[in-house]
Amino acid sequence: MEMARRVGAPIVGLNDSGGARIQEGVDSLAGYADVFLSNVDSSGVVPQISVVMGPCAGGAVYSPAMTDFIFMVESSSYMFVTGPDVVKTVTNEDVTKEDLGGSKVHVSKSGVAHGKFENDVAAMKGMRRFLDFLPSSNDKATLPIKESTDPPDRLVPEIENLVPDDPNTPYDMKDVIRQIVDHGDIFEIMPEMAQNIVVGFARMDGHTVGIVGNNPLTLAGCLDINASNKAARFVRFCNSFNIPIVTFVDVPGFLPGTEQEFGGIIRHGAKLLFAYAEASVPKVTVITRKAYGGAYDVMASKHLRVDSNYAWPGTEIAVMGAKGAVNVLYRGNENVEEHIAEYTSKFANPMTAAQRGFVDDVIDPRDTRRILCNDLRLLRTKSMPEIKKKHSNIPL
Repeated sequence: MEMARRVGAPIVGLNDSGGARIQEGVDSLAGYADVFLSNVDSSGVVPQISVVMGPCAGGAVYSPAMTDFIFMVESSSYMFVTGPDVVKTVTNEDVTKEDLGGSKVHVSKSGVAHGKFENDVAAMKGMRRFLDFLPSSNDKATLPIKESTDPPDRLVPEIENLVPDDPNTPYDMKDVIRQIVDHGDIFEIMPEMAQNIVVGFARMDGHTVGIVGNNPLTLAGCLDINASNKAARFVRFCNSFNIPIVTFVDVPGFLPGTEQEFGGIIRHGAKLLFAYAEASVPKVTVITRKAYGGAYDVMASKHLRVDSNYAWPGTEIAVMGAKGAVNVLYRGNENVEEHIAEYTSKFANPMTAAQRGFVDDVIDPRDTRRILCNDLRLLRTKSMPEIKKKHSNIPL
């Protein structure tokens, strides 16, 4: 791991461990801690990827946990701090290894793992494809460039049919993203966790970009605790390794409810806000249909030093939707429909934000790829002065 840091090479760990060797006592624990420290020293220097290909129990789980990405193999891999026998002794719960810490649990419930593969061979092939998107280190010169046969000025007329005019009708943001990126190729991260937001790696004009997008197909694209954590971690990785971030916004707000509030949505939502504000890499945002309330600010708004912000025609940028706003502003008033129509005509378009410079341009959806490629080309030489401090204190 030290050598990898010196030469600027990614670290890939293949994990298959039953935990500490009991008969070695504290020596085995010391060995763990040495590896943990090296994980920390490597963080943000070279990409670290863990592939769990068998049991990974006890202290052995913490090295993968500190790496950038964890992938698991279905049926044969599992991760847990304490195994089924200990769980049975302490809590009297009967649980299998698979149900306690199998790939299905960690990719869709706990969020510990970022993806899973059918078998070991598929995992190795997947890692080769994944590493193809990543730089070798935090040196900007190692950002991968692939020769692309997908023209950067290609128009995308299909997009007009993908996004419904009705703001309440769901659609799959991944379909929109595939139309815009090179060859429709995206390596999605955590595809089964917090599906109301999409994150992954793609290429624009042959250069790697990080993609973040609200997905109205799940929970109407609302931001919740899991979505905020998922996207914040991804944005911080991209910033660590100089990967530009392209954000597609269609967000009605934060998910309401006691479960979210009790779970700390304020603190978790602040992580994503913090991550975007802190990121100094090129940042480009496209609002596809709506951006309401605090979620508008959080999702890479102009106010977070985003370099280019665009909106498609008919985009709604407001504190809240027309009906909710009228219920607050004109409660008890008889002319509700009239006020809704008035509010809609005033805010159901991006012009108010554009007039104030919060949106740089209202663009034809068909031109989205061409405009993004042009902006990303211009921003390759972007640099920002650093504010002198030891480190920031993200709301963990």
